[in-house]
Amino acid sequence: MAKNDDKKMTVEEAGRKGGEATSKNHDKEFYQEIGRKGGEATSENHDKEFYQEIGKKGGEATSENHDKEFYQEIGEKGGEARSKQREND
Repeated sequence: MAKNDDKKMTVEEAGRKGGEATSKNHDKEFYQEIGRKGGEATSENHDKEFYQEIGKKGGEATSENHDKEFYQEIGEKGGEARSKQREND
């Protein structure tokens, strides 16, 4: 990592180190909780159009990076999961 002229840590290095320290000090439940809170805050601050737009962008990015076989495989997995769910109901 490059350091600036004052031999201080770069912003990127500080962020990386902070993230590493946080991951050592917290468990899965911590990350689930902050994710839930972030999701709630996002839903309070954005409308239906926001979610439609990010969904569209995600779909476009996915379709640019995957082929027909990818979609067939995830469709099969989804069908299997749904079938198992119906068996358990």
